[in-house]
Amino acid sequence: MNTTLEILTKFLYKTADDQLIIGHRNSEWTGIGPILEEDIAFSSIAQDKIGHAYSIYSILHEQLNQGIPDIIGFTRNENEFWSCQLVEHPIGEYDFSLVRHFLFDNAEFIRFNELSNCTYEPLAKLSNKIKGEIKYHVFHADSWMSQLANGTEESKNRIQIAINTLLPIAFSIFEPIENESELQTNFSITSELELQTKWFALISEKLNSWGYSLPINFDLTQHLGGRNGKHTPFLQPLIVEMTEVFRLDPEAKW
Repeated sequence: MNTTLEILTKFLYKTADDQLIIGHRNSEWTGIGPILEEDIAFSSIAQDKIGHAYSIYSILHEQLNQGIPDIIGFTRNENEFWSCQLVEHPIGEYDFSLVRHFLFDNAEFIRFNELSNCTYEPLAKLSNKIKGEIKYHVFHADSWMSQLANGTEESKNRIQIAINTLLPIAFSIFEPIENESELQTNFSITSELELQTKWFALISEKLNSWGYSLPINFDLTQHLGGRNGKHTPFLQPLIVEMTEVFRLDPEAKW
């Protein structure tokens, strides 16, 4: 990377790619939620995430000379996506998806809250809107995490197992891009390390208050690579699936 705008471009891509991929993963609960309320909730959250991705891709197109959102979202190869590895995993059972939802959306609320104060105006303006929507995503995740902690022994144990599995992977959210410090200097964009520190303190307090425990002594680097195009085996099949209709006729008008 040679210029600050190139670094900003990659930052926006990775932020939007996270939203697009988790949006498609969440959409897989449509029609199969454990109760009707959750079927609707995950579908609504998925729609929000894909909308957030579209809005960030629109900034890339309108301000930074990238392709139109549909082209950006549906024509790149796997190694051209910069999503974190957390969002790529299949939905699994409901406990898995709920804990991922909790870890990811608490992180994203902190991220967009910070971005609403950055000096890159198009992103600050959009982030102020997005953080208001993610606030309700966090409320949804927190409510269910709390309820299941006070449910049956099985419900609490299953959530605890999902926490143990997903927390190490969740640190991939904060994998920095190359020359990230340029964004702090030029646009007052908070560093990934600072976001990670705030997030870990927040989720630790919440999980402890509900009676869950945090796994210890795990490798924080094991699930990195997504920000450099190195992904889990789960991403490519998802890209094929989510671009299937677009690839039938990229010029189609709906």
